[in-house]
Formats: sequence, structure tokens, C-alpha cells
Amino acid sequence: MTLKKKIYFWLGTFAVFILFMLLFQDILLPFIAGLILAYLLDPIADKLEEIGMSRTWATLTILLSFLIIFVVALLIMFPLLGDQLLQLVAALPELLRKLQVILNSVIGNRLEAIGFTTDKLQSQMGGLVTQAASWLGTLLLSIWSSSQALLSLLSLFVITPVVAFYILLDWDRMMEKIDSWLPRDQHDTIKELAMEMHRAVGGFIRGQSMMCLILGTFYAVSLMAVGLHYGLLIGFTAGIVSFIPYVGALVGFLLSIGVAIAQFWPDYFMIVTVFIIFSIGQFLEGNILQPKLLGNSIGLHPVWLMFALLAFGSLLGFAGMLIAIPAAAVVGVLARFALEQYLASKLYRGAAPTENTQEELE
Repeated sequence: MTLKKKIYFWLGTFAVFILFMLLFQDILLPFIAGLILAYLLDPIADKLEEIGMSRTWATLTILLSFLIIFVVALLIMFPLLGDQLLQLVAALPELLRKLQVILNSVIGNRLEAIGFTTDKLQSQMGGLVTQAASWLGTLLLSIWSSSQALLSLLSLFVITPVVAFYILLDWDRMMEKIDSWLPRDQHDTIKELAMEMHRAVGGFIRGQSMMCLILGTFYAVSLMAVGLHYGLLIGFTAGIVSFIPYVGALVGFLLSIGVAIAQFWPDYFMIVTVFIIFSIGQFLEGNILQPKLLGNSIGLHPVWLMFALLAFGSLLGFAGMLIAIPAAAVVGVLARFALEQYLASKLYRGAAPTENTQEELE
């Protein structure tokens, strides 16, 4: 097969894959979640096999333990988080109204000095409050009333464990089968690239998951300790969304500071305390958690990660966000390999000078 035909073959394969993802994006979520779960739990299954347990029993033991822990945590946390979410949605107009009043009292006179009247500010802020409350209420209503959303949620809890079980059970056999399909001439190169992708994806997913859990727990416990309303919800939201660089901390900070101002004003000490909590969280994330848990496992710039999350999310929804980081890691590995090949090629270095050229130069 010529190089041109190889390029057409791989471009066609990639196009078919993208078309498949777009056609079946509505049902992909439980399968992608199951694949990711199996991928994360495979090292544990290998360890259990090493101590003499069969693959079937190792898979059953791991999945049952995971499901028990997950269900117990869900039964404890979900009612609390759901209750705080409903309370926050109901109290949002009043919170925004309080922030408007505080804003008027602090900078109203300064705005009037430059010709921006307080009445105009109140009118615009009131319109913003009404639009925000209406938009949020419509969004939540559409999510909960959507049969597709409920079907996806149901399939996520029912199908994902089944998919994870069978993939985890047959993981080694699947890897051997895929290895046998690789073109023999490029087998070693492809396998080396695949191992680099595995280290990048596995290290990032496991490290990022642990970091989100630690940050979410820290923010939730700290905000509840200072008595902030909806502290559990805001803290866990900030921790979970931390897989998007800077976004989790920013969302949690804005929510908590807004609630703190509306709740504690004019108690500056409590507002500053909430600010310090997020400052400590950012210090822990940047100086301790990321170096220890992530290191250079993925080797991608935060801007590229955010672009990947938004791009895959817009194409495939939540399922796309699940595969965005692994896909970005894979593209990063391939891009570095392509750059290495380019830097070693004549296209970059130019043709080597001939003997006649050397004589002419001398």
C-alpha cells in the first residue's frame, strides 16, 4: 500500500468514527462511562489476579465494592445536595436583590457623580435579576421534564455497571486482539505511542479525580464550618468542576462570595474568611495537589484542555466532555510524535550538501 493510500485509509477511518459518534451521541453516555470506569479499575483487577484471584471474581469484587460505596455516598449526599440546590434556586432572586441593595449603598453615590443615576442602576439590575431567575428556572424545568434526560440518567445507572463489568472482564483479551490487528511494519512504533497515551490518560484521569474529590471535600467542609448558606453545594460544585482548569475555582469563588456578601454584610471578617478559604484551596491545588497527583502526566496547556472540553461538549454533550481530556491527551501525543518526525526530516533540516557544494564553498 502506497503512502497516499495509507493516508486516505486512516482519514476515512477517522471520518467514519466521527460520523458514528455524531449519529449515536444520544446513547453513548453509559457506554463511555462504563469504558472509563473499566479503564480506571483495570489496575486493581490486575493486582487481585497477581494474588491468585480469578479475573471473574476480581471483576465482581471490584465492581460490587465500587457500587456499594457509590450508592451509600449517593444516598447520603444526594438528598442534601438536592435540598440545597432547590433552596438556592428559590432564594436566588432575593440574594440578587440584596446584592443590588448593597451595591447601591456602596457605589451609588459615585455613579451619580458621573451621571449614572441610582434609579437607572436599580432598573437594570432588576431586569437582570428577573431574566436570570427566569432563565435558571426554565433551564431546570427543561432538564427535569426532558424524557431524554431522564432516560440518559436511568441508562447511566443501569447500563454503565453492566458495560463496565464485561469490558473489565475481557480487558486483557481485548488488548491482545487489538494488538494483533496492528500493521506489522509499524507495530513497535504504534505500541510505543499507545503506551505513552496510556500513561498520559491514566495518570491524568486518576490524579484529576482524586484532586477534585480532595478540593470538593475541603471547600464543602470549610464553607459549612464558617456557616455559609449552601456551603455543601457550592463546595462540591467547585471541587467537581475543578477538572476544567481555573473554572471550578472561579465558579465556586463567585458563588460563595456572592452568598457571603448577601448573608454576612457588613461583617467584613466573614466575607474575607470565605475569600481566604478559596485562596488556600488554590494554593493547595497549584503547589501540592497538582505536582503530587498530576505532575507532567498529560503535558497539555490548560488553554488546550479548556478548548477540548468546550469543543467535545458542544459536539457530543456530556458524553463528549467525558472523552475530551483523553482525546486531547491522544492528540497531544500524536502531535509531539509528528513534530519529532518533522524535526528529523529533510523538510526541516534541508538536503545534505553534496561534495561539489562543499568544494564550491571552500
